[in-house]
Amino acid sequence: MASLTVALAERSYPIYIEAGLLSLNSPLLTHIKSKRVCIVTNDVVAPLYLSQLQAILNDYKVDVIIIKDGEAEKSLANFEKIMAHMLTKNHGRDSTLIALGGGVIGDLTGFAAACYQRGVDFIQIPTTLLSQVDSSVGGKTAVNHPLGKNMIGAFYQPKAVLIDINSLTSLPVREFNAGMAEVIKYGILGDAVFFNWLETNKQAIKAGDREILKQMILHCCQQKADTVAQDEKESGVRALLNLGHTFGHAIEAEMGYGVWLHGEAVATGMVQAAQLAKHLGLLSASDVEKIITLIEYFDLPIKPPESMTFADFIKHMSRDKKNVDGQIRLIIPTAIGQSDIFDNITFAQIQQVI
Repeated sequence: MASLTVALAERSYPIYIEAGLLSLNSPLLTHIKSKRVCIVTNDVVAPLYLSQLQAILNDYKVDVIIIKDGEAEKSLANFEKIMAHMLTKNHGRDSTLIALGGGVIGDLTGFAAACYQRGVDFIQIPTTLLSQVDSSVGGKTAVNHPLGKNMIGAFYQPKAVLIDINSLTSLPVREFNAGMAEVIKYGILGDAVFFNWLETNKQAIKAGDREILKQMILHCCQQKADTVAQDEKESGVRALLNLGHTFGHAIEAEMGYGVWLHGEAVATGMVQAAQLAKHLGLLSASDVEKIITLIEYFDLPIKPPESMTFADFIKHMSRDKKNVDGQIRLIIPTAIGQSDIFDNITFAQIQQVI
């Protein structure tokens, strides 16, 4: 079993990565401090993996909350549903919430854990590639609002992250490809060697080679863990992990959450950021082409919705959480494996790539 630690002093926690972690030999129980547990999952994941998790927790008093699948469910209404359930079932501060699902379930459950009785333990069991390589690690929790994605939330770290690679076998191809956008992001923003590794191993990745997937997920988690350890609350270097997200979040908000998958929007956003970098003379045309080629290999979109105008983008980008003093702050790649934060990009320059 591969493992690593997110080093955050007293809030440090392990990430375990292996095929078959949802088994009776799981390290899960070592991270639960009482017999009271509440599992939050959705109506797609529950039929696949809930019974396995319940078998591990056979000696515990377990409640289950099942919400509908989809980005639209990462809402204040479902946050309130979890709060009401926890209160009705008399959960205390020693209870543990377990997020069994993708990024929506992880973000929603983590935010609920941060708020219930001012904070209870929670554990991430991500079942999608996107959540395994990105959203389950680092303690960003949130719900969406019609006016902006992830605008209501908290930084709140889990007690552990358990990544069972076997869960990827049930993942639809579109969802897997969406997760690859976040994987590719790590190579573009700060690791040219990893980007080259992805180019070399792209066929094995697409074929679902478990050892290759394990190496890939471990690398992404390590890169994110190292970044979070340096900057837990995104006051500096952690903002680089948002490469493609400012454009991407605008697409998600404008089109309606779930119409475009998060990874699909991020893929297009990374292409837009790369094209902006080329327009500014910061990135070579050959690097832009390499980025587009790898993104396209995983059947991800490289162009924004035709219906979206420049005004639509600016409306949402102006509300981005990274902005300072009303100035749009963008993450721009300056080479494959290198990126930087820019807060002096003009609307006219953004319009050139939109």
